Amino acid sequence: MRKIISSLFLLTTCVLLEAQVPVEQDKQDSLEAAVFVGRHLDGLSKGKELRTELISSSGLQKMACCNLAESFENSASVTVGFSDAVTGARQIRLLGLSGAYTQMLDENRPVLRGVTSPFGLSYVPGPWMESIQIAKGSPSVINGLESMTGQINLEFKKPTEEKPLFIQASMMTDSKADFNITSASQLSPSLYTIVMGHVDRNFSSFDMNGDSFMDDPRMLQFNLSNRWLYYRPDLQVRWGIQAVRDHRVGGQEGYEKGVFARGLAWGTDITNTLIDGYVKVGKPLREDGSSSIAAIADYTYQKSDSWYGERSYQPVQHSGFLNLLYRNQVNDQHDFTVGISATIDGLDGESLFFHVSPSRLRHSLFFGGVYGEYTFHAGDSFSAIAGLRTDYYHASAEDVEGGFKPAPRLTLKYSPFEWMTIRANGGRGLRYSNSLSDNLGMLSTSKNIFFSSNIITLEDSWTYGGNVTFTFPFGVSESTLSFDYFRTDFSKEAAVDYESIRNCIVVYNPEEGHSYSNNFQIDFSAEPFERFTVALTGRFTGAVMPSLYGQYIEKPMTSRFKGVLNLQYKTNLSRWIFDFTSSVNGPSRVYYFMRELKDDNGKYLYKDGLTPVYPLLYAQVTRRFKGFDIYIGGENLTGFHQKKVIISRPGLNDFDASCVWGPIMGRKVNVGIRMTLWRKTKTE
Repeated sequence: MRKIISSLFLLTTCVLLEAQVPVEQDKQDSLEAAVFVGRHLDGLSKGKELRTELISSSGLQKMACCNLAESFENSASVTVGFSDAVTGARQIRLLGLSGAYTQMLDENRPVLRGVTSPFGLSYVPGPWMESIQIAKGSPSVINGLESMTGQINLEFKKPTEEKPLFIQASMMTDSKADFNITSASQLSPSLYTIVMGHVDRNFSSFDMNGDSFMDDPRMLQFNLSNRWLYYRPDLQVRWGIQAVRDHRVGGQEGYEKGVFARGLAWGTDITNTLIDGYVKVGKPLREDGSSSIAAIADYTYQKSDSWYGERSYQPVQHSGFLNLLYRNQVNDQHDFTVGISATIDGLDGESLFFHVSPSRLRHSLFFGGVYGEYTFHAGDSFSAIAGLRTDYYHASAEDVEGGFKPAPRLTLKYSPFEWMTIRANGGRGLRYSNSLSDNLGMLSTSKNIFFSSNIITLEDSWTYGGNVTFTFPFGVSESTLSFDYFRTDFSKEAAVDYESIRNCIVVYNPEEGHSYSNNFQIDFSAEPFERFTVALTGRFTGAVMPSLYGQYIEKPMTSRFKGVLNLQYKTNLSRWIFDFTSSVNGPSRVYYFMRELKDDNGKYLYKDGLTPVYPLLYAQVTRRFKGFDIYIGGENLTGFHQKKVIISRPGLNDFDASCVWGPIMGRKVNVGIRMTLWRKTKTE
């Protein structure tokens, strides 16, 4: 069997061409910043200059989650919600702003950007991941400037895993089944590989609220990844490929793709294809690793065949990324990195929004330039990271801003006492927005869509803030108390207005006034007694945007606060693990037209223009045996769900399935199993 698997691995690598970058044997990549090992404890990182929150592999298993979109329920930093009520697409919010402003990284390589990004969170299976790091603010300039509110870095299981075979399977009461398999193998003293496979499917559809629309779309996803590592003390090479095929049908039963007339079923039919290949090469220039050079190359192909009633969006995108860098640690105090990088996106396709002949979507985007980053350490008490990047921006579309754009970023960390750490951070962010893919939910309506500005906009923002963290003896280990504040100001943006013109959606660039958000957060974590941990988090957000006519309004569908309590208890030897998570979600302002909605008893749902405050409860029990775990978990145990999630009826001008602020489905139960085959040591 081992020979067969090895042969398949070798055959795969001949067909695919991709790679990733050096990591010393398995543990830590010397050329990638902010890498954590999943075995570390969850919570805020004490040693990092930037405010960074870690969710380890064991933390990911606290929830009966199946992919990245379902991995943030025990975090108040990141809020996840549905972009509409029919496609199943989920979006995150960080610092009160859309996930489009949060840079997603795969081991410090930019990913999940482009036309399939609205569904990208579901393309990262939870059992594939080793850890997640959430960094708020303006991170390093090394990975570009698209991190306007922060970064979420994903650490996947490594080719050097001591697990020749890992299998996870689960079934949920909504008929969704998940199956994951990973297999790591060492083919020679220097060559390692890991194959990761995933498939999920909904076998049935449900309409628990009786609105004639499926609560969850019927989905079928195939996801395969193969990663390789070639390691020698003087050279490290990583390469890999991922391929995803995702098909989902939502809306009303009986919908036929591209066909809709009044009286017929309305629905969505979406097929996404994604192929990503990469290579990372790193070479130490000194034996101690204090100086090195690296090259990172990435290519992504994305295609979406999307139908919303009789509207369509059918883009094809090719993206390339190249980063060359040189790092030199002069001594214990001084460290610098310089490099050049470039990104190019080419999009072609068609759209049919206005019941006329299809519109051609075609544009190319380029941005790239030089960067430098200097790090200064004064022992363990003070450190500073100063970065400067100058990129050249160019878009083939007319009237899109371009040219050279300098962007500074600065991070400071000061520890006046061993039990106290102060951080400050700020910098500029720039990104090309695609108003269609960034706001795909607006296609789940019958409303007219107008673009008063170009579909492509070079958005420009500044984010700054700070963090104070205290550690103190409490319980059996060190406890942590942390306070955060961050603010984001836009000087140019692509905004979407659902409210100013009735039954119309307008995409525009505000000329007077700009959006901003203020975000406060408090975190507390402790282990009061052995094997019992407590984590309590509260987040408060104030986000403001200018309307189409220039008046400042509270950003709609953005919760004002969120609180999360997570409790975990493990019995001796962790044979039993009990996890409980509760959250309270604050009100958000609804669109003006939603104030007219009434429940079945004729009462206004949003008389004061705000959504209700609602709780969510999650629980999971895990029983561990030798070589496998069995778990059962419940989601949304209170059964709370949003009422009247579908506004009006298909075919009418005010039909809207995009106004989602809360859960769509009620209570769900998940049963699963995890099986692990460990590699035997020579003494065994």
